[in-house]
Amino acid sequence: MRRFGPLLTENGAVFRLWAPTAASVELVRPDAPALPMQPRGAGFFECFVPGTRPGQAYMFRTGGLDVPDPASRAQADDADGWSLLVAPLPPPRSGAIRPWHEAILSEVHVGAASPEGSFAGLAARLDHFRDAGFTAIELMPLADFTGARNWGYDGVLPFAPDARYGRPEDLRALIEAAHARGMGVMIDVVYNHFGPSGNFLHHYAPDFFAPGEPTPWGPAIALDNPLVRAFFCENARMWLEDYDADGLRFDAVHALRTMGADLFLDEVAATARAVKPDAWLVLENDANQARWLERDGAGRPRRFTAQWDDDRHHAFRVLTTGDSAGYFADYAHRPIGSVERALTEGFVYQGETSRHRGAPRGEPSAHLPPDAFVAFLQNHDQIGNRPLGDRIVEALAPEKRALQRFALMLSPHVPMAFMGEEAGLDTPFPYFCDFDGALADAVRHGRREEFAAFFDSHPGSPDALPDPLAPETFEAAKLPWRRLAEPAPRRALDDFRGLAELRRRLVWPLAAGAFRGAGAQRNGAALLVSWRFADGALTMALNLGDEAGSIGGPGRAPDAAAGEVRIDGAATRLGPWAAALWSEPVR
Repeated sequence: MRRFGPLLTENGAVFRLWAPTAASVELVRPDAPALPMQPRGAGFFECFVPGTRPGQAYMFRTGGLDVPDPASRAQADDADGWSLLVAPLPPPRSGAIRPWHEAILSEVHVGAASPEGSFAGLAARLDHFRDAGFTAIELMPLADFTGARNWGYDGVLPFAPDARYGRPEDLRALIEAAHARGMGVMIDVVYNHFGPSGNFLHHYAPDFFAPGEPTPWGPAIALDNPLVRAFFCENARMWLEDYDADGLRFDAVHALRTMGADLFLDEVAATARAVKPDAWLVLENDANQARWLERDGAGRPRRFTAQWDDDRHHAFRVLTTGDSAGYFADYAHRPIGSVERALTEGFVYQGETSRHRGAPRGEPSAHLPPDAFVAFLQNHDQIGNRPLGDRIVEALAPEKRALQRFALMLSPHVPMAFMGEEAGLDTPFPYFCDFDGALADAVRHGRREEFAAFFDSHPGSPDALPDPLAPETFEAAKLPWRRLAEPAPRRALDDFRGLAELRRRLVWPLAAGAFRGAGAQRNGAALLVSWRFADGALTMALNLGDEAGSIGGPGRAPDAAAGEVRIDGAATRLGPWAAALWSEPVR
């Protein structure tokens, strides 16, 4: 039974609010007197309003403050205003979820993915993603935020898709349009914090938070409270059941720091799998806890399907760009060895002490199948957390970019590209938001402080830092669709499409079977990686250096020249930054 949010009945609507510290609560509507709500135990207040129909605007009044419904399914305008009673969405029409090993993901920000900045605008451009070779889109967080624009991680109403993107039925139409094209849809959910503006829970439900457990965003979520866990589990269920999403990406679960965090992860995974047993459930987890990714005897995920593999990103980034500041220092002392371990075992850190953190990090992961890891050249964090929001395409020479893309698309890890990456676009994606007053000033100041060291060591003034509050910063982050007709993006897109097709032909048939382990050989900068499956082996040869190299036994095809990528031919002599891939049947 759903406990949070309004319940529409044949005769009216039941309005509910969990307000455990409130002395009284009233239902407020723009067209009627305030209506007292009755306590119903466990901190809940409730009232039934006969004749209420979808479209009714409402708020709750407690302690002299009018607040939106924290479980609002839609807002009339902004997150701190009127909530709307919405009609239930019709039952979903889609069939089975595509197998996870067939996922080729595009991470997408709805507001920046089209000129309209809406669900409808993205739906009108789904053919591009399908034709490029993607089999799924991963939507950055949709939860309603204050203001007209936001990265997505400042949401305060987790059940309400932001009104600027469209209504609930518009999101459902987007997902149905993707399904009609054979594509899946994942939704990024944030259960580790609320945004800094528009969240009123601490006024009437301080039990949501644990003041003694700070996080970068404020007090931690109190997951030792079963009603708090239920709130977020209901949210996960909503995206999968009401909207028919194929999966969820859970933001920064390492920041779930209170007692009850592990229990919550168990519960939210079980809740999701009760709705869709094969749902794609993907973690962001800096702690590298392989236990959440374990498989059962049939190879099915016990809890979560996969994790974003930051280790793999960091290792390749250090190797190809020379970056070594901050957490990149953990990979700078052995970059090729880090790439080797990421490719063969998933996590680079599996219990070793992190130089950057000064503490052990991670758990053994070599036994996990490759599709337990999502690989990427960049994601929203790795672009937006840079001072200028610049993409990796600006940092890599063409041969290094080609090798990275080759390894991304043709290793058996699940590949993800950030929107526009398939066409080699250099569109920036800096952090942007739309706050007012002191909070806006604090955000500006925080960004300048965060990147002070960058401007100390690089030419240019801090004035070059994009203003996160400026509308122009958001507009600059929007995909320039007109550029897709230019020669260079067309060539890059054709290359990406070709790699996606090769993945279908060479990787999918093997990845569909049981994983038997992986191994590697190294000779200087030359690396030979082999992944073994029940039906055969996939082998990739990479030269990760500026000099020609050799690896393995005699080749059965011409060797790869400098900067070249070769398919279906074993190459033992490799030019600088060259790569080859071949598959062999099981013996």
